[in-house]
Amino acid sequence: MYERILLPTDGSETTARALEHAIDLANQYDAALHVLYVIDKAVFAGDVETGPIVEQFETVGDSVLEDVSGEAARAGVEPVITTLERGSPHTKILEYAEGQGIDMIVMGTHGRTGLDRYLIGSVAEKVVRLSDAPVLTVRQAEDVSGDER
Repeated sequence: MYERILLPTDGSETTARALEHAIDLANQYDAALHVLYVIDKAVFAGDVETGPIVEQFETVGDSVLEDVSGEAARAGVEPVITTLERGSPHTKILEYAEGQGIDMIVMGTHGRTGLDRYLIGSVAEKVVRLSDAPVLTVRQAEDVSGDER
């Protein structure tokens, strides 16, 4: 049913939880796992790259991709394809999914509600609304008090 699964990652705890689901699905369906890290275009000042700052974001992105792909490989997922992009996160996720023929997107959500979500928006929400592929969203873990961590 699924041959290509996409996991957009930002290295957060929520993304780590989404990785568990992506690994499970990839193993269940013998699917390739695509892992995408997007450096938000907000890092760039008027589309002018600012050398050391961008390099630092790329270093972080490469490290996150290496960690995630290593964990997936140790869990028996093969192949794991990693990509680092620059731009608007939801746009790059959607473009990547379409360009690679992704069958399912598995991604974390920070569970924003109310005014915070309205003002800031949500990458996951935009992807869910605009994606042609099914999207599985994974919320943050909740502690015993019911507060999101």
